[in-house]
Amino acid sequence: MATRTADFIDENAIFAALEEGKRRASLNEAETILKKAALADGLTLEEVAVLLSVDDPELTKELFKTAIAVKQAIYGNRLVLFAPLYVSDFCINKCVYCGYGAGHKFPRRKLTTEEIKEETRILLEMGHKRIAMEAGEDPENCPIGYILDAIDAVYSVDVKKCNIRRININIAATTVDEFKMLHAAQIGTYILFQETYHRATYAQKHPVGPKHDYDWHTTAFDRAMEGGIDDVGAGVLFGLYDYKFEMLALMQHAAHLEAVFGVGPHTISVPRIRPASGINLDSFPHLVNDHDFKKLVAIIRLAVPYTGMIVSTRENQEFRDEILRIGISQLSGGSCTGVGGYYDEIKKRDPTQPPQFQVNDERTLDEVIQSICQAGFLPSFCTACYRHGRTGDRFMSLAKVGEIQNLCQPNAILTFKEYLEDFASPETREIGEKVIRDYMKQIPNPKLQRKTDQRLCEIGQGARDLYF
Repeated sequence: MATRTADFIDENAIFAALEEGKRRASLNEAETILKKAALADGLTLEEVAVLLSVDDPELTKELFKTAIAVKQAIYGNRLVLFAPLYVSDFCINKCVYCGYGAGHKFPRRKLTTEEIKEETRILLEMGHKRIAMEAGEDPENCPIGYILDAIDAVYSVDVKKCNIRRININIAATTVDEFKMLHAAQIGTYILFQETYHRATYAQKHPVGPKHDYDWHTTAFDRAMEGGIDDVGAGVLFGLYDYKFEMLALMQHAAHLEAVFGVGPHTISVPRIRPASGINLDSFPHLVNDHDFKKLVAIIRLAVPYTGMIVSTRENQEFRDEILRIGISQLSGGSCTGVGGYYDEIKKRDPTQPPQFQVNDERTLDEVIQSICQAGFLPSFCTACYRHGRTGDRFMSLAKVGEIQNLCQPNAILTFKEYLEDFASPETREIGEKVIRDYMKQIPNPKLQRKTDQRLCEIGQGARDLYF
């Protein structure tokens, strides 16, 4: 199947860098790297390797402090909210860590057009504006035509003058022609987790199915960009192999995209392997503990400062709250990870389908928003960049110099106001209005502040979608 080789992942270079990182991980060397990292210009492979080898408690505190400063400089205190939408659990791969693997025996299901619309209505009633559409790999039961129809169905639903404004797509690696179809369907980011970049481990964890082809899978972003999709979302399933190796491989992949296409990953997700149906975590020797996971989130923020970082409900409430400030800019809320799961939740019935993985943060979206407001963050439902063509290198040119905040903060305020008017509980509305007042004062341009205030009034009078 593979037509090209993923030779940009150089395992010898990674192992050499890790050894060199151990040698250079003296206090003075790491301090010098952190000073460079504070400039938000990114880090080299060797510099990341040094930070991965740091174990001094005081230096680790400095690492977190620097990550907080860089995250603040690029993204500020905005947190973008989204939810997954699982449309099909048919899959012909036998990935050993996944509850949807072909080796697991349960009645498979894909949603009908009307069921997709009903799930979308439920998400809209929660207040969501962007989703990540998820499906297993099965060309017979879940072909590209089904995904395109599902996208159309989601975009067609309207609730209280609101609709899903951006659909990110997380489906299997496919061809340039099919990526062109997805681009024409107006998707947002194409998301694909590498799972593990270590070739031998990859083969072991993907023994059967088209996903077994490492090169086909790892070069998917190249084909996506050739198909016109200029925003891609990377990720590793931490716990399949040594997280330090995975970190450096992820940096190599980002550098490859920058070198070939002029734009790195729009987002990097940081999922950890979690319990799922038929999965025994005792068989995975590389599980990442909370301390190391928090550290790798901080290092990704310093190494690739422009990228959006995503954490899902795989993590529990307390730990999610802990890592938001040091690097995360997007998080899911009120999530269901099974096909038809939102309808099941509304009807208070046992799920008809097993979830892909165990959810550890079971709060509603309203409860998540209350929590992040109380922590001083600004919730955002903004999708303006996609509506105004600020994608790919156009987005990166703003993000890399921190200018994206000048657009993002007013838009975050406006979309949060929409949520408060349409969907928030009275308690969340009260807290949220105070957050909006506080953040309005932080808009540096007086003219933009006045314009934002005017649009807030219009939203209060029923207007919607007033983006800058």
